[in-house]
Amino acid sequence: MTQRRLAEVAAKVGVSEATVSRVLNGKPGVSDATRSAVLTALDVLGYERPTQLRGERARLVGLVLPELQNPIFPAFADVVGNALAQRGFTPVLCTRTAGGVSEADYLELLLEQHVSGVVFAGGQYAQADASHDHYRQMTRRKLPAVLMNAAIDDLGFPRVSCDDAVAVEQAFGHLLALGHTRIGAVLGPTDHVPSRRKLTALTTCAENANAELFEEHAMFSLEGGQAAATRLLNKGVTAIVCASDPLALGAVRAVRRQGLKVPNDISIVGYDDSAFMTCTEPPLTTVRQPIEAMGRAAVELLANQIAGTAVPDEELLFEPELVVRSSTAPAPR
Repeated sequence: MTQRRLAEVAAKVGVSEATVSRVLNGKPGVSDATRSAVLTALDVLGYERPTQLRGERARLVGLVLPELQNPIFPAFADVVGNALAQRGFTPVLCTRTAGGVSEADYLELLLEQHVSGVVFAGGQYAQADASHDHYRQMTRRKLPAVLMNAAIDDLGFPRVSCDDAVAVEQAFGHLLALGHTRIGAVLGPTDHVPSRRKLTALTTCAENANAELFEEHAMFSLEGGQAAATRLLNKGVTAIVCASDPLALGAVRAVRRQGLKVPNDISIVGYDDSAFMTCTEPPLTTVRQPIEAMGRAAVELLANQIAGTAVPDEELLFEPELVVRSSTAPAPR
C-alpha cells in the first residue's frame, strides 16, 4: 500500500501509520478493536484488503432498500444506520432502481465486500411471485440477515413487521365511525404479502360491519394510486384506505381531478406516516409505522446473529397507530 493510502487510513482511524502497517502485515501487538477499525476504514475508503485478511468479515452491513422515492425508506435507513453505527458497524446503502441493479446483484456485491450481515426493507421476499433464490444462497452461506415487513414463509430469517391487520382495522374502524359504508382500498400488487394481509383483514372488517368493500391494486407510486383511486371513485365509494402515503397522495389527486374535495366528498387514509404528511393539503390521516422501534429491533436481531447467538426466525409484529388529521370527515349525506 502506498504511503499516501497508509496515511489516509491512519488518519481515518486515529492511529499511527506504523499501527496500520502492523495490521496489514498481520503482525501481533495490535488490539482487536484497533485491528477491526483499520479493516473497516479500508473497506469504507474503498481499498482492497490484503489477500490474507479477506476471509474475515468486515464490520460492514448491507442495507438494501427498494427505492428512496417513498420517504418511509430513507426514514428506515436513518434509524437502522444510526443503530448500526452505535454498535460499530458501517452501513452500505443499496437501492434498487427500475431497470438498474437487482437485489440479487447487490447481494453478490455485498458478499464480495465480506459484509457481516444484511438488513432488507421491503424487498423481493414480500412478493410471492418474485425470485427468492438469492435468499436461499444467503442461508447456505450462513450470512446473518433480517427482513423488515411481511415476507413469504419458509425463508428462515428473523422478520420485523408492522401489523398490517391492525393497521387496516384502525383505518376501517375510523371510517365506519364517520358513517362511511362504501369503502375502497388501494393496495399494492396482488402477490405483495403485506397487501394480501391488509386485504384479508379489510374483508373481515367489511363483513362484520355490513359495509361494502371495493379493492384495487396498483404499483407503489403516486401515479398508481391516482389510477386505482379513479377506478374506485367510478364505483361510488365515499372513502379510500391506501397501503402507503404516496398511494394516498395519488388518491387525493384523483379526487381533485374529478372536481371533488377531500374530505368533504371523499375521505382518504394513508399508511406509514412518512415525512411531510402534516404538510400536505389537506394534512393526511394515516396509520403510523413505529419505525424507530422496528429499526432498533432489526439491528439487535442482526447483531445477535453476527455475535453467534441463536435468533428465532419468527416474525416480530409491531403495533401501528392511527394518526387522525384533516383528510377524513363524516360521510356525505
